[in-house]
Amino acid sequence: MKEIRIEDNGNLGPINAALIPRYAGLGTYARLPRLDQVSSADIKIVGVPFDTGVSYRPGARFGSTHVRESSRLIRPYNPATGTSPFAQSQVVDAGDMAVNPFNINEAIETIEHEALELTEDGASLVTIGGDHTIALPLLRAASKRAGAPVAMLHFDAHLDTWDTYFGAEYTHGTPFRRAVEEGILDTEAICHVGTRGPLYGKKDLEDDKRFGFGIVTSSDVYYQGVIEIVDKLRARIGNRPLYISVDIDVLDPAHAPGTGTPEAGGITSRELLEILRGLRGLNIVGADIVEVAPAYDHAELTGVAASHVTYDLISLISDFRANNGRNS
Repeated sequence: MKEIRIEDNGNLGPINAALIPRYAGLGTYARLPRLDQVSSADIKIVGVPFDTGVSYRPGARFGSTHVRESSRLIRPYNPATGTSPFAQSQVVDAGDMAVNPFNINEAIETIEHEALELTEDGASLVTIGGDHTIALPLLRAASKRAGAPVAMLHFDAHLDTWDTYFGAEYTHGTPFRRAVEEGILDTEAICHVGTRGPLYGKKDLEDDKRFGFGIVTSSDVYYQGVIEIVDKLRARIGNRPLYISVDIDVLDPAHAPGTGTPEAGGITSRELLEILRGLRGLNIVGADIVEVAPAYDHAELTGVAASHVTYDLISLISDFRANNGRNS
């Protein structure tokens, strides 16, 4: 089938839905062109189908494909930000990284290497997982590209700063403890958003505070509201290079049932999107969306939420690049 694409501002965009039905054709993210269909790209979307680090429900290895399929209704103009991200920047789907599902250490090394290769030309990277283990090598790559430790906003029901599971140092519950230990995070500008639920003990919070993390709970979002939360996050981040990591279980299971470790009392998809939109103008040097497990999803609830989170992250990065040049 011949692809008829929208072209705007010199950039090759999505397949034209007025000429080819949305449910037809290959399922790249938002039906954007593949990396091999353009001469250069400003923003690359890459999948990491890996879930060897999960501690409860498996299945996030199928998340990248599910989010892509759930993104077929994404349109070129974002009215929430008043921008056309696919016209402001050349955005492409770079396919999936092929990582070893039987060896976590090797997988982590591969992800870091591939992330560095994909950003060698100055492109920004938005990654669809996969479980949260993948955030560690992505942060390593982002820090190397920035030439310094990066600020981070971590949207999640959980802290993900535990030490080990069954003696394993690298799991989906440990990436940010390892990142602090490795010195790749700016510990004056890191914060969890949306955390909730039971912990193993008070020491979990004490350790987390010692690492430098601020915490905005889901209850804080409810009681204080999006505007106040955004103001606090922007004050904490300042103008530092920022990495954003979104575990889809930050959303209440009513909004995202298809995930590996669901917790009651989460924020809504509207709240998450509005918080992200409030970060406009910040220097986002990378982002990931993880822990979508389609086997537990229905009616694409989780996939649609994740695809729109991805879209708003792309919109923010595209807008920053258009107004400031390449991320620095």
